[in-house]
Amino acid sequence: MSLMFRRAAVSALIVVAPSGPVLAFEPADIQLGDMTLTPSLRLSESYNDNFRATRDGESSWITTIEPTFVLGAQDRLNTYALSYRFNSRLFHSSHRDDNTDHYLSADAEMEFDSRNRLDLNAGYDRVEDAADSVSQIENDKYHRYHAGGQYGFGAESARMQIELGADHEQLRYDNSGTLNADRDHDTDSLTGTVYYRLAPKTRALVEARYRDYRYDTVLQSGAQAGHKLDSDSLAYLAGVTWDATARTSGTAKIGRERKDFDDPVFQDPSETIWELGVTWKPRTYSSFTLATSREIDEGGRNGENFIRDRRTELDWTHRWRSYIGTEMSLWHSNQQYANEANRRDRTNGAEVGMTYDLRRWLSVGLGYQYTDRNSTRDDKSFERNLYQATLKASL
Repeated sequence: MSLMFRRAAVSALIVVAPSGPVLAFEPADIQLGDMTLTPSLRLSESYNDNFRATRDGESSWITTIEPTFVLGAQDRLNTYALSYRFNSRLFHSSHRDDNTDHYLSADAEMEFDSRNRLDLNAGYDRVEDAADSVSQIENDKYHRYHAGGQYGFGAESARMQIELGADHEQLRYDNSGTLNADRDHDTDSLTGTVYYRLAPKTRALVEARYRDYRYDTVLQSGAQAGHKLDSDSLAYLAGVTWDATARTSGTAKIGRERKDFDDPVFQDPSETIWELGVTWKPRTYSSFTLATSREIDEGGRNGENFIRDRRTELDWTHRWRSYIGTEMSLWHSNQQYANEANRRDRTNGAEVGMTYDLRRWLSVGLGYQYTDRNSTRDDKSFERNLYQATLKASL
């Protein structure tokens, strides 16, 4: 079936491909007084041979419809945007998994003068996740609110700059009964970063992060059932960010993070953490990006207190012509779960895709993704192949 899909998708590209160069895909705006409305539409047909991400696997063709609407405005150096999109998925082999996700967000970027900047954002998401569900009887259903902002002080050419950030998030599950009830929680975050210029395009940095997690209910199952996962974490990092040449840019940070639980029954971890992201552009039309990180991630999904998470990803993007581009990715993750089973997952993946911009307002794409997770819990190991054809359209 997958071979037939690939042949059909390639044939479709040959039929509609233009004979000469065209403009890159770029949605057009509708002028509404002092504001602009930018609509776009993404359609895709995919074949997923293991959409539940389980050991045995369950396959389906999936049709996806995803329109996006962005309402924007600009006042001198200040920009504002209100965006809404929904993602509707039709599972041809399992209609009980059909679902529609909704995403609403508001953003404001304000520059008061050369030394003072403020970015604000807020959003609401309503999501249903059919893949890797905790319960095979009912999909994970949840909604999330978040609001936050970041204030920046210091001119771009100044020796020192400061950034301060705050964020609040509420996560609530909408499943029936008590399913996922012990995962409902609020998260408050504070960050502060100080930059010091070492060279025209290189800055040293020190950063502090604080997060506070508050859960609505106690754990419903497992050896630590009856206890709440309320905690706070504090992390300190130091590093450097650079844009030294036209070919290389990146940020590197390393530090220490400690997580303290309110309930003494849980272990309080303290770990070395890091973040590295480097982009190399040997040509203006080609770039390689390497990203790696290690962190303490929040638990609660499978009875774990927290997760030690390490990830590495390598991406390559290339424009063969102004209207033809390809993307390739390789990634690896290592997740160690702090629970009674001391579960560990090692996941490897690869992805390749091609886009063809037929017109400024029309683009098609083909993609393939492979995922392989090897877990110490046999029921959490799986392999998955995903084949996809995509059409993007705008005004």
